[in-house]
Amino acid sequence: MGSSLLTNSSAMTALQTLRNVSSQLATTQNRISTGQRVSTASDNAAYWSIATSMRSDNAALSAISDSLGLSSATVDTEYTALTSVIGDKTGGLTKLQALLVEAKTAGIDRTKIQADITQIQQDMKLKANSATFNGINWLSINTSTGSSATPTSFNLVSSYSRVGGTPTIGSITVTTASYALYTTGGATQTGILDTVTGNSTTGFASVDNMSISALTDSAANQATLDAYIAQVTTAINTVASAAANLGAVKNRLATNTEFVKTLMDSVDRGVGQLVDADMNAESTRLQALQTQQQLGVQALSIANANSQSILSLFR
Repeated sequence: MGSSLLTNSSAMTALQTLRNVSSQLATTQNRISTGQRVSTASDNAAYWSIATSMRSDNAALSAISDSLGLSSATVDTEYTALTSVIGDKTGGLTKLQALLVEAKTAGIDRTKIQADITQIQQDMKLKANSATFNGINWLSINTSTGSSATPTSFNLVSSYSRVGGTPTIGSITVTTASYALYTTGGATQTGILDTVTGNSTTGFASVDNMSISALTDSAANQATLDAYIAQVTTAINTVASAAANLGAVKNRLATNTEFVKTLMDSVDRGVGQLVDADMNAESTRLQALQTQQQLGVQALSIANANSQSILSLFR
């Protein structure tokens, strides 16, 4: 083919090659600067869409993790108070039971024993009233029908999942009546420790208000002491059962918390496999493209020089 001033095929080819290399170089530089091979929908619409949805799910999981932390703190507060109310040989229901058994002894000064019992009763109520976290208390509840009433149940958010376009939020339901030690606002008190029981023979009392100061060694008064001991024993078993249930909820929340954190890491890894750039490959590609770009510039320069050589023919 002859030389032409109007059409420089070599320069056109070199320019096309240089343009292609520059485009690839820009793509590689973008991947290196963002760390992603799919950073916009135009890079890969399918992968970008999946990654965007998974990032949204991870944001929801992060919120679930925060909710689990709040729920765990609430449950831990109530659980701590319940176990403290059960107590041991130095206080709580366990000490109260021991004092009542001691009061069965003939000739003992029950007035002095009652002084200890009163302190234990006040201490247990104080612990129940203090078991409040973020304005929530399951041990001392309001059973009225007004706006100040304690909800009958609480849903503790525990999990999040999405199948297709349908999200599902799991929760653990806690019924407050199962843990209420004291109640206010209702016509009668229905808490574990303030519910009045008994009969006309042994008398009527709750764990919260029972008193032995006036009791004697008579058979009737001894029967009353037996009823009180049975009542406290029942309360210990009921509170222990409530604490065991809360302990199970506490363990479940702890397990879910760890699972959510692991799941978030797994989602992050999955998104990374879809959209993250292989920096080792990109750095190698960058060096190769930079070399090709330099060669392309040289090739274009040579092609353009060919047109200049035609002028020598007219000298």
